[in-house]
Amino acid sequence: MATLRLGDMAPDFTAQTTEGPLQFHDWLGDSWGVLFSHPADFTPVCTTELGTVAHYLPEFTKRNTKVIALSVDALSSHYEWIKDINETQHTTVNFPIIADEDKKIALLYDMLHPNASENFTVRSVFVIGPDKKVKLTLTYPASTGRNFDELLRVIDSLQLTAQYSVATPANWKDGERVVITPAVKDEDIAAKFPKGFERIKPYLRMTPQPNK
Repeated sequence: MATLRLGDMAPDFTAQTTEGPLQFHDWLGDSWGVLFSHPADFTPVCTTELGTVAHYLPEFTKRNTKVIALSVDALSSHYEWIKDINETQHTTVNFPIIADEDKKIALLYDMLHPNASENFTVRSVFVIGPDKKVKLTLTYPASTGRNFDELLRVIDSLQLTAQYSVATPANWKDGERVVITPAVKDEDIAAKFPKGFERIKPYLRMTPQPNK
């Protein structure tokens, strides 16, 4: 399958997970979703990543976002690995991990990059909207752990910009000023953004975050 691109429908699938079987789209329901893959169980970077996600789960839940992990190992391996994650990361893994032994889902989502590894998934991340469309893709090498603070920041941006005619500038964080999109005419700004705005250039107009 060709690489998934932004705006594509996220492929649906059935899977066996550590929290039971699921149908992906049904499991997502009306929530946002994060699907992220791991090269293998019992690997050091992955152990820290899944522990971090467990710690951060209340932040994802606050954003109406479900998280689900994947590796190509068996369920029995996942269950044993979870014990290590809980012990070493001082947490409780409380989200599902997909067992993708036949690599069907990894292939469906183009998580196998032969020039990196023929047998293990790369560190892929997909953020999926309630409409089941892909909103963000990230791919990390096996040697580099993901920054989940950045992932939360992006979800904040995606959810904000889905509701308002704004975009978020470089290094933006929730609560900071945002950019009014070029599609909004100057004469319409007052009605759309009653908090006011700063016109730096005709194409660069800043306003306080509208939902704060």
